[in-house]
Amino acid sequence: MQSQKAQKLDFHREYPCPCRRRGQLIPITLTEAFGCDRCQQIFVVEENGYVLEQLSSTYPYKRAWRWNGSSWQVAHSRLGESYMPVALGIIFVLVIIWLPLALRLASGSSIIAWALVAVLLAILPALMVWLTYRR
Repeated sequence: MQSQKAQKLDFHREYPCPCRRRGQLIPITLTEAFGCDRCQQIFVVEENGYVLEQLSSTYPYKRAWRWNGSSWQVAHSRLGESYMPVALGIIFVLVIIWLPLALRLASGSSIIAWALVAVLLAILPALMVWLTYRR
């Protein structure tokens, strides 16, 4: 049985692609990087050879994996951890400060509309955090 501990990546070895199950990562000569023969993605080795990071401009955050000897394990980036305080701060401002202010200034039937807008704006950061941590 293989160990679950992260293993150092060997540049003289081929690995399965972490994005596509059928692709193989092949070392790129004279670099500390791998390229997939199927999806054409380039992966850079980081953190002293233990983390494989995808070079891609399509994601708002970097995708990274650790090799445990038999499969890739997702390595969580620190950028994703910083979303939680920002989202909670936005929710706090919207619900605790903006909602009572809007309700006090609103008249009659527009109170419900202002309350709905505040709740929807508070849900958006929560949705952002959920989508970020879902990967």
